Amino acid sequence: MTRILLLLSAVCCVMQALANQYNPVADPAAIVKASANVRFTVLTPQLIRMEWNEKGIFNDHASFLVVNRKLPVPAYHTRTESHWFILETSGLELRYKLNSGKFDSSNLSISLKPGRKIKWVPGMVQQQNLKGTARTLDRFDGDSNVVKKQRLKLEDGVLARDGWTLFDDSKNFLLDESDWPWVMERKDKNGLDWYFLGYKSDYKQALYDYTQIAGKEPLPPRYAFGYWWSRYWSYSDNELRDVVNHFERYDIPLDVLVLDMDWHNTDSIHARPDEFGQRKWWTGWTWNKRLFPDPEKFLQWAHGKKIKTTLNLHPASGIAPFESQYSAFARRMNFDTTSRRNIPFEGSNKKFMQTLFDVVLRPMEKQGVDFWWLDWQQWLEDKKIKGLQNTWWLNYAFFTDMEKNRDTRPILYHRWGGLGNHRYQVGLSGDVIISWKSLEYQPYFTNTASNVLYGYWSHDIGGHTYGKQGIGIDPELQTRWVQYGALNPIFRTHSSKNPLLTKEPWSFKGAFFDAQYDAIKLRYMLLPYIYTMARYAYDTGISLCRPMYYDYPKKEEAYQFDRQYMFGNDILVAPIGSPMVNGFSTVNVWLPEGNDWYEWPTGTLLKGGQIVQREFSIDEYPIYIKAGALIPMYGDEVKNLSSNPDRIKLGIFPGSAGSARMYEDAGNNKDYASQYAYTNFTSTVLPDGSLQVVIEPVKGTYAGMKPKRNYLLSFYGYAVPERVTVNGEEFTYQDTAAKGWHYNSTEMSANISIPGVAINKKTIIKLNFGLNTGLSVNNGLKEKFKRLSRVTTELKNKDANIVIPVTIGNLEETNRRLEYNPEQFKQIIRQFNADFPKIPETLKSLGLDKATETWCLSYLGFR
Repeated sequence: MTRILLLLSAVCCVMQALANQYNPVADPAAIVKASANVRFTVLTPQLIRMEWNEKGIFNDHASFLVVNRKLPVPAYHTRTESHWFILETSGLELRYKLNSGKFDSSNLSISLKPGRKIKWVPGMVQQQNLKGTARTLDRFDGDSNVVKKQRLKLEDGVLARDGWTLFDDSKNFLLDESDWPWVMERKDKNGLDWYFLGYKSDYKQALYDYTQIAGKEPLPPRYAFGYWWSRYWSYSDNELRDVVNHFERYDIPLDVLVLDMDWHNTDSIHARPDEFGQRKWWTGWTWNKRLFPDPEKFLQWAHGKKIKTTLNLHPASGIAPFESQYSAFARRMNFDTTSRRNIPFEGSNKKFMQTLFDVVLRPMEKQGVDFWWLDWQQWLEDKKIKGLQNTWWLNYAFFTDMEKNRDTRPILYHRWGGLGNHRYQVGLSGDVIISWKSLEYQPYFTNTASNVLYGYWSHDIGGHTYGKQGIGIDPELQTRWVQYGALNPIFRTHSSKNPLLTKEPWSFKGAFFDAQYDAIKLRYMLLPYIYTMARYAYDTGISLCRPMYYDYPKKEEAYQFDRQYMFGNDILVAPIGSPMVNGFSTVNVWLPEGNDWYEWPTGTLLKGGQIVQREFSIDEYPIYIKAGALIPMYGDEVKNLSSNPDRIKLGIFPGSAGSARMYEDAGNNKDYASQYAYTNFTSTVLPDGSLQVVIEPVKGTYAGMKPKRNYLLSFYGYAVPERVTVNGEEFTYQDTAAKGWHYNSTEMSANISIPGVAINKKTIIKLNFGLNTGLSVNNGLKEKFKRLSRVTTELKNKDANIVIPVTIGNLEETNRRLEYNPEQFKQIIRQFNADFPKIPETLKSLGLDKATETWCLSYLGFR
């Protein structure tokens, strides 16, 4: 990983404005011709291109997979030994037998070095590919297709435990050299065009090398990381305004409205296939005025609410005569309209696609449509070019048109088209069956997608359909899915056109609503961290959600716990994929060694290097923070991501010293590659036991960057400090203040408010804990306080006249006494720890029925 960081710092000043510039011609110094019909290109120390062509005609065009070969030339040397040509880098040794013809196992080999010896020859089959992703999860219940009765077969990915990967680009389509590069077929498909990547178990280096030739994961606009409301429903202007009003009423953040197919007119209400074999109501380009009497004003209203919109497109049936754009489109295409036929869709026809954008789509973008949901019929091929998949090609065409013709950052929401489609961002995983099996499978599916850099899957959170009518929503399943979705790359609820599938958060009651509300709020609180990790993905190829084996490649548990994942560099998530038993979800969690881990929902610091079994109530989710991590966050006041908020919340977690940085940019600009800023944070334990946090001056600049910001520092899992200073100035304890500090006993955190911090100045915060130095409050106190409150509430609900015993009453109010009397923190904690084990005996004195007593004891952890 050190090599990656060094390389990044060397090239960051010359990064291009767009995410994917095509530079397919390699530096001549990287190219070696072993003979007239054999050419090798040294791309990185671990990556070599190998070409054989009978006529000695080699290709320097970009392909659908490889768009860049103009890389810094790595050190290498060549020599000849006994008719063998040998090429060596620091990572590979290639041997080719001179004048022996087309590559095969007898004349070509590559050995990986140094250390563990791995030797590859042509024809060798990978045994342990770690898989990539798939086109769609339509009709899948978990990994089982309910229609075809088949298991899902994931495509192979970039990574394998074999330690090497071969990309065969020999028959792939190419891109021409026009100002909008267009598809072209290879003239000679009998040659060989291979890329060998050798990496042993250094998966992160392998993915970085892959980005160097296949392009980066473009950074989506900041708003894309907020909450998307989506439902297949014939929403009207009035209904969508009502939905947004409810989001505001319930104080739920929202960034994107997704309009499914009914936004447009169709030529039939029947399901009969048209001349292109498509359902007649799917394709449409003209606003349905019965639902949206003035689309432009609707879009203006949405923008006034700082909400983005995306519209669903199914282009298969072309442009029908009833479309408002039909005549103008026909004139541009010289299409004979006498018969009033549809103008057929021709994705590989450049003039057709340019006309589609100029005449149909760009006018709607000017009205206010922010981006497109390209829901193409997944399995169709282009009519003119054999083998050209519409899914892959249309993703390319739509995204690159936005790169060329829009001032805002390109974003496209679409199906997976195959290798290379990571360059076009957000994926739609498809219409999954609503079930625990589907929820349980999605973390694995998301994890492996990062192995092909497809790091922005958008799932139908809550599932799409039951496959039959008459079934309502399971509130527990929906709640667990929302909690998982909040810790996904893209957070979008969705469902089929079924009146029983009402997934609006306010449709749920009690603990289910509270848990979903908290999950959405958590998503927004973590946005600075998420956005920083999205930039990290752009720079390195390491996606936001990724398997455990990226960080722990030599640990078998990293492969066994394949639903578990790292959410960025400092957060581990162990998803819940089954219903609760007796009020709890039980999860086996692997906590890797090398770190301790802070179980955030319960306030428990756990040792790394072990597998633990943990229990979580409906309002808890298995989130683990690396000990000492510093997590940049937003406060509760953030309702959408249209701009950078004035206040940053910095979470400082216990167990170690740490460091972090926060990435920022203008949010929706195309020049993010060169215009951005970082803020570095460090925490240090001083010799006297004090904790020091340093906020460094901001480095970099971008449009709209503010000269000052407010900070809230939250020290999770720390005792009450005796003294707090900021740049030497002592801060006072206050319950609420713009400047000062207080203790939040619900989160067991000290919170320091610092207003008006100049971003070009260093800020030093010190906490001296005095008599509380070394006092541990990370043994689940946070969870105990919460559960005590519920137990006392349930006892009163069962018997309104019950007299809560003094011991239990005092224990339940401990958190409040901590805030009221912070100077007594140590004594109060010690008293709590002494009295908590007395609960079973105290409960017996109440004479409760056996079921109630058993529930209380179990809920409080006495088993």
